[in-house]
Amino acid sequence: MNSMPLTGQQIRQFVDDGFVRIDGAFAPELAEECRAILWRDTGCDPNDASTWTRPVVRLGDYNQAPFVQAANSGPLHTAFDQLVGAGRWTPRTSLGTFPVRFPSTELPGDDGWHVDASFPGADPGDFFSYRINISSRGRALLMLFLFSDTSEKDAPTRIRAGSHFDVARILEPAGDAGMTFVELAGKLDTTAGREEVVATGKAGTVYLCHPFIAHAAQPHRGNTPRFMAQPPLYPTAPFQLQREDGAYCPVETAILKALD
Repeated sequence: MNSMPLTGQQIRQFVDDGFVRIDGAFAPELAEECRAILWRDTGCDPNDASTWTRPVVRLGDYNQAPFVQAANSGPLHTAFDQLVGAGRWTPRTSLGTFPVRFPSTELPGDDGWHVDASFPGADPGDFFSYRINISSRGRALLMLFLFSDTSEKDAPTRIRAGSHFDVARILEPAGDAGMTFVELAGKLDTTAGREEVVATGKAGTVYLCHPFIAHAAQPHRGNTPRFMAQPPLYPTAPFQLQREDGAYCPVETAILKALD
């Protein structure tokens, strides 16, 4: 697969909008292999919509070969180096959880605007107490892997373009301690005026997002179930906002731009 690097325009878009879309980031044949495994685990029949009884089915971590290959394609590794910095990220050994969304008139109940938290708080067993801080401890990128063709009707993730700037400004006063997932979610009204973009694309498309981007799920109003993974890219060390050599990666550049 072609490992062409991101263009300067794409990197500028990542800094300014908080995300970049990579078409053909992994092979559609891999997506098909992965879907077959995921369909089995949903307990639903892909050919019988009467078995699609829930708006969302959450599946656990997946580390089988096709998932690992999808997560570590040449184009993605090249983009990780460009956005985070060579040697500053850890290759994925799995693809995390999959929220599989089915066509439904029932609300999914998980469609609020939020920023993904990345390190534990007082209770490591309580997801809602997980935290986010200004150096994005524990998370280099939010990634959206499309394993099925996803149109505007197929519950694509909603993204508020540029909201990573607002979030950086919210997080700065909280310092290294940061905020909990719930505390930060309660302050995201400030991002409401941002342009909303939806993460559509063919199977094999990946959106690489700034770790501070505000995003949300939505109900599925189409006909075909949507398969997507949303793993973090893990950093080897926290981002730095004061580098003596000035060698800031685009993730850091965006944070500094927000705080300027």
